[in-house]
This record gives sequence, structure tokens and C-alpha cells, in this order.
Amino acid sequence: MSNHAPQTIETPTDATTGSGTATRSGPTTGSDTEPRPHAGADKLPLAALLALTTAVFVTSLTETLPAGVLPSMSSDLGVGESAMGQSVTIYAIGTALTAIPLFRATSGLRRKRLLLATMAGFAAANTVTAVSTNYPLTMAARFVAGVAAGLAWALLAGYARRMAPVHLQGKAIAVVMAGIPVALSLGVPAGTFLGKALGWRVAFALMTVLAVGVIGWILALVPDHPGQRLHGRTPVLRTLRIPGVTPVLFVTLVFVSAHTVLYTYIAAFLDEVGMRNSTDLVLLVFGAASMASIWIVGAHIHRRLRALTVVSTLLFAAAAGLLAIPTESPVLILAAAALWGLGWGGIPTLLQTAAGDAGGDDADTAQAMLVTLWNVAMAGGAVAGGILLDVFGTGSFAWTVIALLIPVLVVVVAARAHGFPAERVSGDA
Repeated sequence: MSNHAPQTIETPTDATTGSGTATRSGPTTGSDTEPRPHAGADKLPLAALLALTTAVFVTSLTETLPAGVLPSMSSDLGVGESAMGQSVTIYAIGTALTAIPLFRATSGLRRKRLLLATMAGFAAANTVTAVSTNYPLTMAARFVAGVAAGLAWALLAGYARRMAPVHLQGKAIAVVMAGIPVALSLGVPAGTFLGKALGWRVAFALMTVLAVGVIGWILALVPDHPGQRLHGRTPVLRTLRIPGVTPVLFVTLVFVSAHTVLYTYIAAFLDEVGMRNSTDLVLLVFGAASMASIWIVGAHIHRRLRALTVVSTLLFAAAAGLLAIPTESPVLILAAAALWGLGWGGIPTLLQTAAGDAGGDDADTAQAMLVTLWNVAMAGGAVAGGILLDVFGTGSFAWTVIALLIPVLVVVVAARAHGFPAERVSGDA
């Protein structure tokens, strides 16, 4: 899933706290002969897990890289920046449409083969993107990359869990999902820098090289696992009626939409305020602040999920308020980027944990719905941002973010009993 997408369907363990969910209706192991860690093992298979971390990095960076090189991509392909921004939309659509269907269709296949297929998909899609001089072909490649991401998100978190001893499964998932903030804090700024220095095509070509390297890494060190049998699934409408699920899904849809409106067109925004050559620096500050946010959330989520969600919303709103001020001050823009990163970084963990807690026994269905809505929000946010750019200009982005965050804050505050409770009653660290 994309732009720091949360973990998805297979995972019965909270990535940040390492907590297990006692009762789940999700998939179970399909073979009694599946390789398992030794019962007395007390170490993580770090070399194999880091291969999955790099796969997550490839998935996240492939999705978000256009945000850093949008002006040069649109110029080379002969389309406007708003049209080029739809390369994020089409990627998110590919993920949203295929994550759950692909997970179900491939549930019986061996995991390693599927994981290699996803990386091959990224290699092929990024290669076509790097060499394409045709906008429709580029968009088709981006859709294929989104489909590969849909399958990847249905695999990676569960794969990590099955590679680790039971008492270390949460840490294993956290190691793998660290690829998301690394992609944001290092990958996108580095890709933006390379795009300026050597051209955006080189940045995508290097993504292909990285994907091929991951394929070799997986072949050499990552163990295989059998497919899984799917048991009865909880109907979506029944899950929506569970107290707390709908508020969490609403916050996910609107918060991620607000973020995507701004993030997709950040290069265009910076160009308008005279900071076109500082896109990589701004994204670096944003990414570093995001990593700090992830650490803070991970340390306190088991006690302060509600407070952290409120603070994250207020920090993002404060960042938008600074960006709404007509200014060309680099200091103000960088301060806004830092506040934005602090508000955004922990949101995937907060929302996934809130969905799992609210869903209870139906947590897998609630989190699958969250993954789908996350990508719907990314697609919708990129479309909305393109319309705003064409009709009102970049100055409308910050005000749109503020307008979207107001109902988010209202819902989080109102969902005190269910959804974002003051005290978590499940999933202790």
C-alpha cells in the first residue's frame, strides 16, 4: 500500500507493540510441514528480514518517487504537472483494486515464488517508466507497479511473522516495515537529487537495479513457506457495524487524502515559492521528522493512541497553516515540513492499530478495508490535487488540507468510547 502504506491482511500481530491478536478469522497455515523457527530461538533472522525490508523500500519508493521529480517528468513527457501527478493516482488504483483479490487468488501458492514475482513486476514497471517517452505507456507501467504493490502488501507483513519465533514476531514485522520511513527520509530525497543531477530516468533505472538486487537477495537467503487456506471471511457490512470501525476508516480516508493532495504536488508548490532546487532538502526534513514520529508513536502507542492521533492531526494542521502564509522564506517552509513529518510519520501505525482494536475478532477484515481505503484516498487525493493545481493554483493546497483535517479532528475526539478510546483494552505491548 502505498505512500507509507500500513500492513495488511495476513498480519495478526501489531507491528509496533509486538502484540498478538488472540482471536482472528483470517488465514491460517496451510501445511503442517511448513518450516518454523526453532522453539528455543531468541534471535531474528536479520539477513532474511532485511531483504524484505528492502522489498518494502522498493514498494514505497516506487510509489512516491514521482512526487520529487514531477516537473521534469511532466516536461519530458509533454503533459502538465497535474496530469503527471496522476501517475500516483494510477499506482494507488492498481493497489486498491488488486490487494484483496490477489491475496485471495494466490493464497494457496508458495510465498517465495509470489514475492519474487512482485519484485520482478517492480523491475519491469520501473524499466518501462525509465525508457518510456509516451505518457499512456508510462501510466500503464505505473498501473502494473501498483498491481505488484497490491500483491506485495498482501505478503510482506505475514511473511515476516512466519520467519520469526513467536515471541519476536512483532519485532520482525517492525524491522520489515522500517523500509517505509527509510524510503521517505532517504529514498525520495536521494531520488529527487539524482533526478536533478542526472535526470529522472536515471532515478527510475536505479530502482530497477535495486529490485533485481532484491530478487537475488531473496533467492539466496529468504526461506520459502507454503500457501495458506482461507477460512470463512467476515462480511464487510457486518464489520462496518462494529462500534469504532467506521470512525477509524473515515479518519483514514480523509487524513490520507489531505496528505496526498500536498505530497504529490510538493515539487510544484515549492517551485511556486521559489524553492524548486530545494525539493530534496524539504523532503529530507519531512522524512527525518517522520522517522522521529514513528519512534515516538512506537514508544507510547500502547497507552496513548488517542492522544497521539489528536496530536498528529494538530501538527499536520499547524504545518498547513504555515504553508498557507504567503511567503518565500525557506526557514518557514522547512519548519512546516518538520511539523508535517511529525504529524504524518506515526499515522500508519496509529490507524492500523486502531482498526485492529476496534475490529476485535474481525480485525483482519477491518484492516483489509483500511488498506483498500488508504489507496482509494491516495488516488482521490492525487486527482483532487491535480484539479486544485489547474483551477486554483498551489496556494489552495494548504487551505484544502486544513479543511479536511477539521472533520478528522472532530471524529477522533468524538470517538472516545470506540475507535480512538482514551484507554486501549486490547493488544498490550
